[in-house]
Amino acid sequence: MTTPTTRTTAPFDAVLCDLDDVIRLFDATEVTRLERAAGLPVGSTAASAFGPGRGGPLVLGQLSKDAWAESTASGLTDRVPAARARELAAAFARAPFRTDPEVVELLRAARARCPVWIVTNGTPWLDEDLATLDLDGLADGIVNSARLGVAKPDPGILLHAAGRAGAAPERCLFVDDRAANVEAAAALGMATVHFRTAADLRPALAPLLARPVPHPRR
Repeated sequence: MTTPTTRTTAPFDAVLCDLDDVIRLFDATEVTRLERAAGLPVGSTAASAFGPGRGGPLVLGQLSKDAWAESTASGLTDRVPAARARELAAAFARAPFRTDPEVVELLRAARARCPVWIVTNGTPWLDEDLATLDLDGLADGIVNSARLGVAKPDPGILLHAAGRAGAAPERCLFVDDRAANVEAAAALGMATVHFRTAADLRPALAPLLARPVPHPRR
């Protein structure tokens, strides 16, 4: 009689992680200051920037940065003068950003053990933004909706990302801060993390990080 062989497998074969509000954090201090000075509720500029006719075309690669800023301003001109609306839109478009060091550390550790891909509803100028951040060694690649022409929560972008990572959907861990995107990934059989802080990500990665590094990954 043959004795069955016990085999320990990794908890998943790839990590698919959102970018904005997970890895990349924006500083809205100046936009908030301008909104308050204009008597607008905080968040009004963001609501205009990602409102109907703007957010969708933006992440599908159909708007340049200048066109997006102009459209964002137009959505504010019913409440503030045109010059103030343009000032708010420009401040929003050039808001500074940084990475979350704890998330970056976790993903770099994960990538030593399996492929890590960033999956983002991004912009046509995303590469320019990322060039200013220290993301070396963080991910194997980026799936940008603005390049692909398909945006989350459409399952097409999630399946494309899994394919790029070389993993079956049910062998992927998907990380995102938006519930609709997490639900779409779960419907494909992916393990998911609804991200709010790095504290949500750490336990999900713990089984993977407990495994020895199989070989160096560049």
